[in-house]
Formats: sequence, C-alpha cells, structure tokens
Amino acid sequence: MCGIAGIFHTEGLKPVDPTRVRAMCDAIAHRGPDGDGVWTAPGVGLGHRRLAIIDLAGSPQPMASADGAAMLVFNGEIYNYRELRRELAAEGVQFHTDGDSEVILAAWQRWGVDCLPRLHGMFAFALYDLRERTLLLARDRLGVKPLFTATLADGSVIFGSELKALLAHPSLRREIDPLAIEDYLAWGYVPDHRSILKGVEKLAAGHYRLLWHDRVAPPPVQWWDISFADRERGSEADLGVHLLHRLREAVSSRMDADVPLGAFLSGGVDSSSVVALMAEASTSPVKTCSIGFDVAALDESSYAETIAQRFATEHHAATVGADDYALIDRLAGMFDEPFADASALPTFRVCELARRHVTVALSGDGADEAFAGYRRQVFHHGEEQVRRLLPQGLRQPLFGTLGALYPRLDFAPRPLRAKATLLSLARDGDEGYARALAVTQVEQRQALYSADFLRLRGDYRAEQPFVETMRRAPARSGLDRAQYADLKFYLPGDILTKVDRTSMAVALEAREPLLDHRLVEFGARLPEALRVRRGTGKYLMKQVMRRSLPDEVLFRPKMGFVTPIAQWLRGPLAGQARAIADSATLARTGWFDAGQLRRLADAHISGTADNSRLLWQFVMLDRSLAGLV
Repeated sequence: MCGIAGIFHTEGLKPVDPTRVRAMCDAIAHRGPDGDGVWTAPGVGLGHRRLAIIDLAGSPQPMASADGAAMLVFNGEIYNYRELRRELAAEGVQFHTDGDSEVILAAWQRWGVDCLPRLHGMFAFALYDLRERTLLLARDRLGVKPLFTATLADGSVIFGSELKALLAHPSLRREIDPLAIEDYLAWGYVPDHRSILKGVEKLAAGHYRLLWHDRVAPPPVQWWDISFADRERGSEADLGVHLLHRLREAVSSRMDADVPLGAFLSGGVDSSSVVALMAEASTSPVKTCSIGFDVAALDESSYAETIAQRFATEHHAATVGADDYALIDRLAGMFDEPFADASALPTFRVCELARRHVTVALSGDGADEAFAGYRRQVFHHGEEQVRRLLPQGLRQPLFGTLGALYPRLDFAPRPLRAKATLLSLARDGDEGYARALAVTQVEQRQALYSADFLRLRGDYRAEQPFVETMRRAPARSGLDRAQYADLKFYLPGDILTKVDRTSMAVALEAREPLLDHRLVEFGARLPEALRVRRGTGKYLMKQVMRRSLPDEVLFRPKMGFVTPIAQWLRGPLAGQARAIADSATLARTGWFDAGQLRRLADAHISGTADNSRLLWQFVMLDRSLAGLV
C-alpha cells in the first residue's frame, strides 16, 4: 500500500525534473512512510512513497524489471501474485524479490495489457516500457485504489494517488468546475466521472490508459465490467455452499502480510462476517477494532463486543464524543475535494485506533452493493413490482400528485415518510432510484443557486450520469440496475474514497475482502430471491452466516456508521451553521443565495426541520474551497 505520482510528456522526450516528481510524492508522504524513490528518463518521471506490507526489505520502488526494460510504481496488493509467479517462473522468468511488484512487471512483459484480468487485487499503477516508450496507467476492477490525472498546457500528463499530488505541480490550473458543485450537492461527494478542478480526471475503476510520447493522450479503455445479465442455477442450499466457499477464499487471500494484521468490527453483518471467517482461518486471536458513540441511539459497540467475545478476538474499542467535530478541518485536508459523508469522521477514528495495533485491517465494505443490502435497494425492488403493475401513464399523475401534496415529515416514524416513495413511483425506475440516492433533490438545489450559477450549470443535472449508468447496465431487472449503479458510481465515489483517504492518512492499509471480484460476480448472478426476500436484503449471505453469527446481529435493523451531526449543528456547531450564509469563501464564488442558506440554518437550529446533511455539505464545501482557491 503506497502512494504514486509522475509526469509523462506526450509531445516528445523532454527531460523531467526529478525534484518536481519528488515534490508531488512529498505531498502524499502520509501514504508511504517506509520509503521513497524517484526515477526519471527522457520524457518520463515516476515517484513512489512506500508503506511496506509484503517483502519488507526487498521490493523498493520505482522497480525495474529483471532486464531493466520496464519501470513500475504501484499502489495496492495483488493477492494471487504467488500463483502468477509460479506460472511465469515455469515459462523461464527469473525473480529477484519476494513481493508482488516484480510479478506485475513480468506479467506486463509476458502478456501486455492482457495481464490486467490476471491480477486479482486492489491496485493503481504506472508502468513505463522503455522499449516501446509507452506508459500504462491502470486501476483495479472496483476502484479500491484511486488515480488522478491531468493534462497540462505543454501536453504533459501528470498523475498521482491523490489530488494533492497534482496540486504540488506548479502548472496545474486551479479552476473550480461548477458542474462538480452540482454533483457534490446532489450526492455529497464528487463522483469519479468528474473532479472539483477543471482539467483533472479520475481514471475510472476497471480502466486503463496507454500513453505514447508522440501522440495526443487517448481516452481510457475499459478492461473489466460487472454483469447482472446471467443467473446462477441450483438450489438455495447448493448456491449457499458456493457462496460460503467464495467468502472464505476472499477473506483468507487477504490475510497474507508480513506486518500485524487485524479487522474493523462495527458489530454489523458485514464486518462480523469478515471477523468470523478470519477467526476460522487464523491460528491466533484476530485483532479487532471498533468505535462507539456517546449518543446511545447511534452506538453499536455492544454488538461489536458480542462478536469479539464470541470469537475471542484481541479487541480494542474507543468512543467518539460529541466534541469530535474538531476534526472538520483535518478531514477536509484528507479529501482535497469536498466530501460530506459524515461517517468519514468515525471511519478516521477507527483507522487511527487500528494503526496503534496493526498495519493492515480488513473491512466489511462492499457486501451491500454486491448482495443488495441497502434499504434503498430493497425499497426499489418493491417499487419495481408496483411499476410492473401500473403503466407510467397512470403512475405519473397519481403518485406525482400525491407526492406533491404529501408533507415532508423529517421527524416522523419511517413508515410515515412516504413523500419520497410517492415521488419516486411517479418516475421510471432509473430516475426514481437516482432520486432515492440523492442527498439533495433537484428542486432544493435549484432554490439554493444564484442566477449566475444557474447559467453556468445550464441543462446539466447531477442525476443524469447516474440514470445513464443504470440504463446501460448489463442487467435483467430494476434491482440489477440499482446494484450495478451502486457498484459503478456510489461505491468508488463515496465508500472507497472514504476508506482510502482516512486509512492512508494514518498509513494503514485497508483491505476489502467482500469486494473480491469473483465474489462480486457471483453475487451479481444470484437470483433476485436470494438477494432480497421478505423485505430483507443480503438474504443468502445472512443465511450462510447463520452457522457463525447470532440472529440478533444478522437480522437487526441496519444502522450504518453515522454521526450526530444534527445535534452538533443545533448545539456546538450552531454558530458555524449560521456562518455559512456569510462565508467569504462561498460569497466569492457568487454561486449561492445567501438568504436561502440563512433560512436553512435557522430552520434547523430552531428544530422546525432537519437540514443537517445539507448544512454539513456546505460546511465541508466551505473548508475544501478555502484550501483549493
């Protein structure tokens, strides 16, 4: 696990200043405290910061191939590198290290870009071929590891593991993309199809770019996609056996490390399943870490303690207090772009706790996307059944009218909050699901924007790319399309971004066994009834894990990793909520209606509305923009 950065000239073999590459790497030094290196040649420079996990002393980077004809900088882990090493050695390849980096170099020299489907793991890497004078930039299937790129005015392409690596280059323009603001307000993060800065791109999950010195940089090429178009055949019992085998394989393959290893444990289904399977595969107690809250309604620590006792783990726990909002500025600095998933705060705290005891931690992320564990997916599955019964011509006037008349009941019991469901049923399934996922609806955003920003935004709406993702999904049903969009859009943009930045901020490697691509592909082929049944998601996974986990963990209501921001913004952060309307940073943009922002804050603080998520978005936007412009 590391950080990478570099420069590549597409207009000839101009020299690269190694001090510039080093400055880009120094900006992400937190990702790799165990070593650093820079390599340059005519037209190219590669830089690396290392967090040593495998072959601690023997795999420094940038790394040359055995014949010196290729150079690599690599962030991530290849879990099947030993199998690939044996295959390549049988063909005569000689290896000089015991790590996975050299295997990537040999795989490239043997198979070219066709090496990518052979790599099982999480990765983002840059590989320069000195014979072909080409640079390969590649990102793993599901986007666990990030890679930012930008083309500068002189035709050079710069890249790095985080935006701050690119910001260290003096020629990068710092012009905010207004469409990224529209995206951010809709989703609470800037999705992978855009960056907060114009001209900066994120290499999409499952894509690569191959660059030459004498031509314009071509667009990325997709090398992997997930398909929901096929279905597994077999009984529930047989498919359960297959699922358990894949779960075991995914967990055990990620337990290989030459440094202390443990797991995050929230007490939910996913992290508890990972810990159970780790305990099964381990000969020593699993090290587990959990975070609780001093707000009882948000605290899951008792469930984590139950699992820790059940599997006799070496358990470490800490509590996040109501004053932990002091981390706001530090969080903004971790993400570079505005990022308003408030669970980033406890995620950072659990990473901080874990790093005191381990260097690698397994997480439970990915099962909700792969096996339909989100409430919104379960609701969407039910709504799709209604859509099949009633044509759009009847649904739109009926549910649209009811939804418009139904009051917004933020504080009512969940069954009474029907407004969103009615408005969703008035639309087709893809548009309805996009609306369900959006943090801020298009009508709310419209009211917040100034006239100048509305002109900048034009006809673009943040929901459009999400709806297009659902519509082009290789899928059979609405549930399939929802899961596909969550895997391609929400997972890399929000969940994996959150885990990567918060873990790497403390030099901790986080591994996601439930995102093993073979496991995800198997989940995508499961019949719908084995994903969602009787209003419950992750049906087959929960049935399989009943052999190890108690029902009170498997079937309790999903809580998620939430924080008491509503209370904060009425209490200790009320002043900051009110100050948003008068923010000098936001005022300079001219994008927002200050009166609307003031009314949002006043309504929340008085308790007449819950505007906490939207106010938190503006707090984080204010902090992020202040660091960028």
